[in-house]
Formats: sequence, C-alpha cells, structure tokens
Amino acid sequence: MLFQLMGDPKPTVLYVDDEEINLRIFKSTFRRKYIVLTANSAKKGLQILKERKVNLVITDQRMPEMTGVEFLKEIQIRFPHIPPSRLMISGYSDTDAIDEAFKVCQLYRFISKPWNAQELDLIMIEAINHDG
Repeated sequence: MLFQLMGDPKPTVLYVDDEEINLRIFKSTFRRKYIVLTANSAKKGLQILKERKVNLVITDQRMPEMTGVEFLKEIQIRFPHIPPSRLMISGYSDTDAIDEAFKVCQLYRFISKPWNAQELDLIMIEAINHDG
C-alpha cells in the first residue's frame, strides 16, 4: 500500500549530514509531506534509530566520524529490522564504497548533489514503497 493514500500517516525520514545547511534545506523542503528527523553526525543518527521508527534513512557519504557507507553498515548490524529503504546523497562518489553499499548495506539509490526536490521526492516515495 502506498503511504500517500488518504488517512495514512506521514512517513518518517531520517537525514544524516554533517553540514547544517544541508539539513535545514532538506527539512524545509520536505516537512509538509514527511516527518523529517535530522542528525549532523552518524553517531546522532544511530541514537535516533534506537529511539524512533523510521521509514527511510538518507545519509551523506563524506562525514568526519564515519562515512555514509560505514553508517549504513552500522545500521545493518544494530538495526536489521529497519526496512531496506536507504538512500545516499553526496557530491562525492567513491565508486568502490558505493558499490559496497549496494551489495552489503541495502542501499536503494545514490543521488548526486545538488539534488532536485521533485526528483528526490519521487525517489523517496519509491524507496519507501520498495518491497526489498
């Protein structure tokens, strides 16, 4: 069942990026359609996942504490019950790491920065409704 049907609650999206401006832009762009949780580090993202149920995890690749791929690996280990709705948004692409994320971390799509809001929204809907 698609989440956007009348009466369905808004899906919850966790976006992890070390740049506050990216978090603010993402949240302001998608807050009407989604419950948007943000974290400025992978560590904070993992803490949110301990406390909240999410429908979609989106992460940046380049972050100081751990990369987006390392973050997705931690999710696989700690929270295997989280649906395979995982996106990576980054201006940096280490193709080997991204390939590994698709194979090992259930990455659904890689999106290059800068992103287009309408296109990203469609990808988010696809990812949330993806059966795995």
